[in-house]
Amino acid sequence: MTRSLSFCSPAKLNLILHITGRRDDGYHLLETVFQFIDLYDALEFSLTEENDLVRLPGNSPVVPANDILLTTARLLQSRFGVSQGIRIDIDKRIPIGGGLGGGSSNAATCLLALNRLWGLDLSLQQLAEIGLELGADVPIFIYGRAAWASGIGEELESIEPEEPIYLLIDPKIAVPTAQIFAAQELTRNSDPLTIRAFLRGEGTNVCEPVVRKLYPQVGQAIDWLSQYGAARMSGTGACIFAPFDSHRQAEVVKSRVPTRWAAYIVKAMNRNPVHQQLGLLV
Repeated sequence: MTRSLSFCSPAKLNLILHITGRRDDGYHLLETVFQFIDLYDALEFSLTEENDLVRLPGNSPVVPANDILLTTARLLQSRFGVSQGIRIDIDKRIPIGGGLGGGSSNAATCLLALNRLWGLDLSLQQLAEIGLELGADVPIFIYGRAAWASGIGEELESIEPEEPIYLLIDPKIAVPTAQIFAAQELTRNSDPLTIRAFLRGEGTNVCEPVVRKLYPQVGQAIDWLSQYGAARMSGTGACIFAPFDSHRQAEVVKSRVPTRWAAYIVKAMNRNPVHQQLGLLV
């Protein structure tokens, strides 16, 4: 019986982000494209004999009170009456508040890992439904394929965009998603787009003007990277990215990134590597 599992929990990019309306409950109706990148948090899950849930601080000074990994494990344990416990360790590498979905990825990885370790045998659809309770972006990591997303982000259609090399810049500030979605000037009536139009290169990120206004550092990073490529912000920010034809080209630009920002060269992926680690075919 497997008693521990280790995973690389990936970040994601929103290649576009449109808002086409708003539901009565306040949730925004979106059109976005999710694609994974090989920037990871390292997660390790180990069974314990008692039903305690332990989250080690890893490379963080403290475990936050609202830690998504503990929240996820508690939800699964209580809902299915699991008598076993789990110890979770994390090496956090994905920038927090960068629009890269690190928390959602961690929650999805936790669901997939505990489903295996606790022998729950839940389907991906069942796990995605649970994941939606934890965050709108969690299902994309559960299903594990690059996707066109609509609704509040939970209606997914798998697509196969190109998998380029990206230069990713982190301006080293955290942008709260709720603040951006609450902004009065946010465009909420974008015309619907089609997958075919996106694949032709159409689409923008409607959150970018709002983030530029509230966080000028992000706008400065976008303007800087735009000298070298088609720079765009991921999600509600703060991280931005631009595609390059080769790793070498990205390295040249990375060497010029101002030292006040962090920069990563990443590869786009249309599959979540957690599924490969678990032997799941998606």
